[in-house]
Amino acid sequence: MTEADRNFTVAIAGFGWWGRHIARRLAGHDWLRVAGIVEPATGNHADISEMGLAIWTDLAEPLALDEVDAVILTTPNTLHEAQIAQVAAAGKHVFCEKPLGLTADSARRSVQACTEAGVQLGIGHERRYEPAMRALREALDAGELGTLMHAEAAFSHDKLIHVPADDWRTRKDVCPAAGMTAMGIHLSDLMLSFFGPVRALHAFTADRSLGWETGDVVSVQMQFETGMTATFSAVLHTPHFIRLHVFGTRRWVEILNDTHPDTPGGKVRMLTAESGQPTRQTDFDWDDSVTANIEAFARAARGEAEYPFTTEQMVHNIQILEAIARSAETGQAVLLADV
Repeated sequence: MTEADRNFTVAIAGFGWWGRHIARRLAGHDWLRVAGIVEPATGNHADISEMGLAIWTDLAEPLALDEVDAVILTTPNTLHEAQIAQVAAAGKHVFCEKPLGLTADSARRSVQACTEAGVQLGIGHERRYEPAMRALREALDAGELGTLMHAEAAFSHDKLIHVPADDWRTRKDVCPAAGMTAMGIHLSDLMLSFFGPVRALHAFTADRSLGWETGDVVSVQMQFETGMTATFSAVLHTPHFIRLHVFGTRRWVEILNDTHPDTPGGKVRMLTAESGQPTRQTDFDWDDSVTANIEAFARAARGEAEYPFTTEQMVHNIQILEAIARSAETGQAVLLADV
């Protein structure tokens, strides 16, 4: 096998915070190669050149190159559907940073475009690949927690507080329901992967400090089709905090992350408790879950393995996002069957 055959070559569309992060993560990878960056903003071109990457100003440019196997989209949320369709029509695999869309119908159209073109669709929910989350998945599959009763989660930080007031991240039409598209959507993805489809939810948003149109706090109460319940929140202006707690009749498990997925270092602590027993703690080192997700996408694109995310899960997570935005606007609970 030649070096060209072994490599899986991607182009990254967008060189903002997350596009830069992915480019840095993949630099020097054994077989994932970044050919270049699509970035219309010329002010970012010097930084791209410093990384030794090609610069394109239009997505059509890398799509015309035979060497490019896939495109990773790290562009504003409202562009995802059209760009997925464009990439799929060119016969390239496409990895879309979250959210896949802002409405369930948009997500369904993106899935259909990739299915009809015969290309792999990937989604940027890297938290499934964290070692502690994998350990929890194994415990759930083995029934170690007993009957699942309830779950709680939080994903909050202050990384975006200096975003300009007119940035797209502050707008309700681009980033609905405060921290949902930045952080909360990772929690809903984890929960649906662990507990199955959501039946109904009730959500609230607030603007406590930033003055953003979309708000800076979101909290959600959910009921799953299995009957269990869950709550989660995302706060855009507070020190880093990531937590997941699952309560079962036999034991509960809590996972606490010292750092953000983009920040190497720190520990992930898993606490496990049973009645009459001392709480046990297992520590995991930080792991590069972002790269792990992209590797899984590339292997699926090559036909080497199934991608762990089903298209049904991808669409359902956007149903949840749309239902949360609708509930926050109306103050009413929303049935997912209506979305």
